[in-house]
Amino acid sequence: MQKKFHIRKGDTVSIISGDSRGQQGKVLKVDIDKNMAIVEGVNMVSKHTKPNAKSPQGGIVKKEAPVHISNLMVIDNSGKPTRTGRKLDSKTEKLVRFSKKTGEVIK
Repeated sequence: MQKKFHIRKGDTVSIISGDSRGQQGKVLKVDIDKNMAIVEGVNMVSKHTKPNAKSPQGGIVKKEAPVHISNLMVIDNSGKPTRTGRKLDSKTEKLVRFSKKTGEVIK
């Protein structure tokens, strides 16, 4: 059975702890096995690369490093970080995520 997280790929999230605290970005990838997510423009690290076909010069490349899921909070439609819950949608009979702050359905 697959684990369920409070964030998904494509969500806009806020970082709530660590060096990147307060920054916001879009989730690019979620690693379920390691409980990590890669957020666009957050937790940047320098990676030294050898020359190759893609970058013939080589050098230092900035890229995003994973952030633990527990350090992320979903940003709802009002633009504020919120906790999320799940409830059954009456129209579609499917489980949907909702903002605990406003009660609105997320996505």
